[in-house]
Amino acid sequence: MFPKHDSIEPSAFGSALRGPLGIHRDANRRFWFHGADYTVDAQIAYLNGFRKLTEHELEKFIAGKERPKPDDSPQERSTASGRRAKTARLEFRILEYVAPLRKVGRNYVTRCPSCAELGHDRSGDNLAILIRDPRFYKCWAGCAKQMIRAALGRPTYMEIA
Repeated sequence: MFPKHDSIEPSAFGSALRGPLGIHRDANRRFWFHGADYTVDAQIAYLNGFRKLTEHELEKFIAGKERPKPDDSPQERSTASGRRAKTARLEFRILEYVAPLRKVGRNYVTRCPSCAELGHDRSGDNLAILIRDPRFYKCWAGCAKQMIRAALGRPTYMEIA
C-alpha cells in the first residue's frame, strides 16, 4: 500500500505512482530515479546495479498467494461535476484495439477499423482519438462509433461514455 493506505476497499484503488523515466502525459516531462545523474544512460546503469531476483526467489515470494478474482460488480467513479456515478466495471477503451498511433496536435490518429473493413482509409489517418480523454474518438470519413466498435468486434451495448 503506498503511501497513505493500510488497506484498500474492494473495487477501490490505491494511490497512483508516477513511474520514472517515462514522459508524463500532462506535465510533458521525464521524472527520474534519485541517486543517479539525470540522463537516460545513467538512470539505466543505476537500475542495472540492483541485484536481480532469481526464479526460485520469485516463486518463494509468491508461494501461497492467490491471484485476485475479477470484480464484475458496478463501481463508482467521479464525474466532471464531482458527483459519483455508477458505471459498469469494464468500459470500452479504444486505445487497446487500434495501432499504430501518431500524435497530431491534441489527438492520436490511426486507421479507422470500419473504413479499413470497407477498403477505405488507405492513408491510415481517418480515426482521431483525443489524447486527454481517449473515450472521445471520431472518424473523419463519417463512420459512426457503432460502426467502429462493430468492426473491432466490440458492440456498443457495453459503452459507458
